Amino acid sequence: MPLSMNRDVFITCAVTGSGDTAGKSPHVPRSPKEIAASAIDAAKAGAAIVHCHVRDPETGAPSRRNDLYKEVTDLIRSADVDVVLNLTAGMGGDLIFGNVESPLPLNPNGTDMAGATERVSHVAECLPEICTLDCGTMNFSLGDYVMTNTPSMLRAMAKMMTNLGIRPEIEAFDTGHLWFAKQLVEEGLIEDPVLIQLCMGIPWGAPDDLNTFMAMVNNVPNNWTFSAFSIGRNALAYPAAAVLAGGNVRVGLEDNLYVGKGQLATNAQLVEKAVSVIEGMGAKIIGPAEVREKLKLVKR
Repeated sequence: MPLSMNRDVFITCAVTGSGDTAGKSPHVPRSPKEIAASAIDAAKAGAAIVHCHVRDPETGAPSRRNDLYKEVTDLIRSADVDVVLNLTAGMGGDLIFGNVESPLPLNPNGTDMAGATERVSHVAECLPEICTLDCGTMNFSLGDYVMTNTPSMLRAMAKMMTNLGIRPEIEAFDTGHLWFAKQLVEEGLIEDPVLIQLCMGIPWGAPDDLNTFMAMVNNVPNNWTFSAFSIGRNALAYPAAAVLAGGNVRVGLEDNLYVGKGQLATNAQLVEKAVSVIEGMGAKIIGPAEVREKLKLVKR
């Protein structure tokens, strides 16, 4: 397949995530004020979209509290910089089994299973322009943790998001997730224009080698808009791969803590690094207004 480089690129900054990174870097924001401030700095550095989770302000643990999402949303919207708000809806599908000989009962430490309405409740309250939809189930990282998103759950959540006038960002961690995303679109549960994020290198989804990446890209319909990222050591190289393949870019402390060997990063520094890569390739960075027009977003 010949390369079809994207010449008009938007950057998403994934600000804090839900991983156990808060204790690994002082730059990973915890409180709503810290998350909003880091998102605003990322926007000033060139991010058109900020993708936000929330954390318990005291412990740094991932949270689904609506009041924390509301505070983050209000702070970003009242800032002196324009940015497209993208809230996660991936929480509430965490399944942790017991040991290998006694998988049941489930381990209560970390298992967090919620119904579709509860998983989307903060989205319904805050009404961001975009929210994520993790489009499948997979063994996730270590131990006995399974990221759980059943077909029925995904259909229900997709319908709720669409009815709210919010653009789902489909999160695809493997080729089967892309297959099911096409089914959701075919059933009319997700409307055009379709936005998808290719999530590479997360154990045990799609590895981030270029052959696998291009297999994912080649399964994205031509009329969809896609973005891509990888985690860890390849995170800073993936902006170039994504742009060359015709896509957009995601960086941020959710995916990678470093801006160089041994150098802990801020979100703004990771965005600045992505800007330099993209512009060095001869592409243009587009801002939130152009992204809204491209994706037909509803700004609140």
